[in-house]
Order: sequence, then structure tokens, then C-alpha cells
Amino acid sequence: MNVWRSICFSMLFVSGAIYASSPVWKVSKGDSQLYIGGTVHVLGESDYPLPASFDKAYSQSQILVFETDIQAMQSPEFQQKVMAKMLYSDGSSLKQVLSDSTYQLLNQHLSSRGVPIARMENIKPGMVSMTLTVMELQRLGLAGAGVDEHFNARAVRDRKALLALETVDEQLAFIENLGLGQEDEFIRYTLRDINELPSIMQAIKKSWRSGNIDKMNAELLMPFKQDFPKVYNNLIVKRNKAWIPKLVEMTKSAEVELVLVGALHLVGKDGVLAELEALGYKIEML
Repeated sequence: MNVWRSICFSMLFVSGAIYASSPVWKVSKGDSQLYIGGTVHVLGESDYPLPASFDKAYSQSQILVFETDIQAMQSPEFQQKVMAKMLYSDGSSLKQVLSDSTYQLLNQHLSSRGVPIARMENIKPGMVSMTLTVMELQRLGLAGAGVDEHFNARAVRDRKALLALETVDEQLAFIENLGLGQEDEFIRYTLRDINELPSIMQAIKKSWRSGNIDKMNAELLMPFKQDFPKVYNNLIVKRNKAWIPKLVEMTKSAEVELVLVGALHLVGKDGVLAELEALGYKIEML
């Protein structure tokens, strides 16, 4: 299981033939409806234009709903808060929480990228894994604006209303303790797979665009759940369940919403689409 995929995406689809051709779905009950799109949070220039179903749902929606307030996340104040949360405050260090062999592997990788390990010494392993992945994506030219950022900017230009399913502080709380108790595994998995990042990214985005959700479910979600059940529960299940009442209320409004969340939130029996379907909503691929 490659951890970076879980961290960077938090994303992909739901299994089952009913959901099998698009990253965007129409959710309806009677005259009430909204659209839900599974997103990829980082993309390259070659990934645009996005699948046409996104534009179709956007044009028919008056309100855009994201996981959290994207503009607030990009503020200098929030970035400072992120770094404060991701740094050890009790005197701990990477050298103390990682095994000697894992620490040496990390040091070798960072040295190959011209980064002294001292820069990472006081950062919690979950954030180190995220940083390593973003660094590699940037090196490969693949760390451009993802679906969420793209449509947030577009909605601001078009003066569409913006809503969020959780606050930036709530999202930070979920991220803060990523890998707690499994620090060694997090770093090792990241280092093991990072050299295959270009081919893995290509395969994931190909499946995403073509709607091959069964492959996404089998290759990404299930290994994630098996290897990191606590992270899966905190990062996926708890958040999905907290979102469902909010989504139900949205379906009752006169306006039509386009909800954009990391696509892993739509996958499997714990996914948002399966939860809504269990409540009697009709789920249709757009």
C-alpha cells in the first residue's frame, strides 16, 4: 500500500456497475437533487480539460461545495497554523520515532534530492510523507491545481455561492495525527513507492478519467483500509458520516449544489454515494 496516494488524494470512487462511467454523479429524490464529483487534488497541465461531466454539473449548479474553505487554507495565517501543528512540541524528533534503518533510508532519499535531513528533523512523519510526495510531484511538473482549486477559482469569478463541509481547523485535526503509532510504516511506504510515482499517477488518473472505479476500489481503497485501518476510519469513515446530514439538507434546498470531494470519499460501502443510496436517494452517473 503506498501511503502517499492516501495522503495526497483522499479521493477516488465507489464500486459497482451503477456508478461505472464518470467521476460525477447526480443524487436525487423526487424533485430534490445535487451533483457530487470525485476529485483529484493535484494535477498537471496535461490533465486539462477535465472530463466534460464536471462542466455539465457546474453549469447546472448555483452553489459549489468543497471539503473545506480553499481560500482560507491558502492564507498565510493557516499555513503558519499547519506548521505549528506538524512540528513536534514535546522535544521528540524523527530520529527518535523512526527505526535506525528507516531513518537512514529517509536520509539517503533526501540527500539525493539535495535536502538536508535536518530540515525535517522536528516534523511529524505524516507531514514528512506529504512533503516528500509534493516535492516529487513538483520535480515531475505534476503538482498543479487540482479539480477543487480549479473550480473554486472559477466559482469566485462567476460569483457563485461557496460552501464547505468542514472548517479548515477540522480538516487540520484529521491530518495532524496521520500515521500516529505507525510512523515507520508511513515513511517506508512513501520511500518505497516514490520512485514509481510517475507510472502510478498515470494509472490512477487514467482510471479516474475513464470511470474505472472497480480498479480504484481494488488497488487503492482496500489496501489502504487493510494497512492503516485507524487512518481509514479517521480520514474517510468519520468524515463521510459527518457530511451525510449536511448533504441531505442540501438536497432540500431550492438551489442545486455541486459537491466536490476527494474521490476516495465516494468509494465502497462506507462511501458517500453508498450512504446516500441507503437513505433512498437515486444515484445516477452524469
